[in-house]
Amino acid sequence: MKKDKIGLRILLLIAGIFIIGHGVALSIRSDLGTSPISSIPYVLNLIIPNITVGTFAIIINALMVLIQVIILKNKSGISQLIQIPLLIFFGMSIDLNLYLTQSLVPDNYLWQLLTVILGCFVMAFGIFLELKADVGYLPGEGLTLVISEAFDMNFGKTKVSIDTSFVILSVILLFTFHGKLEGLREGTIIAALFVGTIANFYQKRIVFFDKLLKPKKAVEYVTQPYMTTDNFVITISRQYGSGGHAVGERIAKKLGVAFYDSKLIDLTAIASGFTPEYVEKHEQKLPYGLMDKLYNNNYAYVNEVIPPNDKLFIAQTGVIRNIAANESCVIVGRAADYILKGHKNCFNVFVHADKDFRKKRVEQNYMVNPNDSLRVMAKKDKERDDYSRHYTGKHWDNLNEYDMTVDTSLFGIEATADMIIEGAGKVGVVKS
Repeated sequence: MKKDKIGLRILLLIAGIFIIGHGVALSIRSDLGTSPISSIPYVLNLIIPNITVGTFAIIINALMVLIQVIILKNKSGISQLIQIPLLIFFGMSIDLNLYLTQSLVPDNYLWQLLTVILGCFVMAFGIFLELKADVGYLPGEGLTLVISEAFDMNFGKTKVSIDTSFVILSVILLFTFHGKLEGLREGTIIAALFVGTIANFYQKRIVFFDKLLKPKKAVEYVTQPYMTTDNFVITISRQYGSGGHAVGERIAKKLGVAFYDSKLIDLTAIASGFTPEYVEKHEQKLPYGLMDKLYNNNYAYVNEVIPPNDKLFIAQTGVIRNIAANESCVIVGRAADYILKGHKNCFNVFVHADKDFRKKRVEQNYMVNPNDSLRVMAKKDKERDDYSRHYTGKHWDNLNEYDMTVDTSLFGIEATADMIIEGAGKVGVVKS
């Protein structure tokens, strides 16, 4: 692919690989374990000290290129060819940085921990530069990309699986040929958990290289259709069990407009390419599992792949804005109040209620066991708050963010709906 400023991009790639090598060297010097992808070269060096870590890194990375070629067969090409000089330079960088840091011998655990953390930040910055260069990548990322595309697998999960396999193989090698677990410790776990997160942080915060690599162009401002339409939208955010869905349904019926809650699941599925079942399971919440966190962190590595939850949010944003542009409606949840910021006829409401009222509705309407209802309520509300903070930067239950808040345990579903309609009418959102 033709790239602008190719010379600068190559310099960034070379600098990035050298810096990754420095990060690997720092993690090795910490004696708390190196990154998963460098674990096998390091362990092999412990078993055969006469061969350097960098040399083993060249051998292992060359094997990864060979695996790519085997998988791709006659489809392999320039991407695999470019990786050969890069893997050689990577191995040389590790050895050079190990030489430059040979006087670094942390003499207590605190210094060891600080060294491995510094190594993570350095390694992440090198990865950040590699990504910004966008003209090549190391075989670890190349193999992940080839496997994920050839077998239609999730890139992030494939990356974590490969890293995990490297660590497991390293452990087997250590116990088989070295007799003790050395070089794979908490530093390996720290690197696995945080290098991707730090690289993502650099991606969001450091824009200097974007300005260098991309010529400045005149910005064209296009007015969004949802911001200029005369359609009105009432958005309802709600505590779990407060009756927000029922309130929204009543409002839509009384005003004779469309009502969107579960209907958004099918529309988002069409827009995103995910199945309705996947959308229903993952919308309005963030992934909490360790595996999810690991593979989402690793999305920073190649081609700026968008994590599934972000893709879901982007698709749902488009769906909600298209709806608002085309018709008046009531929308429940999905951070619609934030997504429709700037809509001149948008009235944002937060529906809440006391615990007893919510507990009764949760048990009766959602068939939740009375012994579990309070826990389920707390879990659902936390999911909504985490989702809001992640995508909007605001707490979901911050009442100052809404045009109106209503306690359904005081007024009931029907009266709450009437009050919201009246409130929207008084500010001119709903025309009488």
